[in-house]
Amino acid sequence: MSRVKVVDELCTLSLPAALLGERWTLLLLRQAFLGTRRFEDFQSAMDISRSVLTERLATFVDEGILRRVPYKDSRTRYEYRLTEKGLDLYPVLMALRKWGDKWMAPADGTSFDLHHKDCGGDVDVKVECTACGEGLGARDVRVTRLR
Repeated sequence: MSRVKVVDELCTLSLPAALLGERWTLLLLRQAFLGTRRFEDFQSAMDISRSVLTERLATFVDEGILRRVPYKDSRTRYEYRLTEKGLDLYPVLMALRKWGDKWMAPADGTSFDLHHKDCGGDVDVKVECTACGEGLGARDVRVTRLR
């Protein structure tokens, strides 16, 4: 399905998919969550062209996912920091990572582990019922159309 058609559906799954569904976009988010903030650092960590990086960063700023914050070097430059909207994408990336660890990890395992800073426990991603707290899979959910 083309990007235009997906966006025209005005669905709360298709709209984010149109925004995030490009390889560099997810890697850019990963780097932002790892603490990368400066253009040159994004570029060297991702081995991405300047033009593609400029475009992706501008899109994230326009969408309110990142904000530009000035800093002084020899001249004024900008850092890119996650906004609240950007930070809310963390569970999305963690869900993709969990799926990748299960189905696409190299034979020698994953490249890194995630642990809770306070207690050291492993990080997990869950879908659960807001009423009873039961963990849910695709077969446990009924979709109700609102329109």
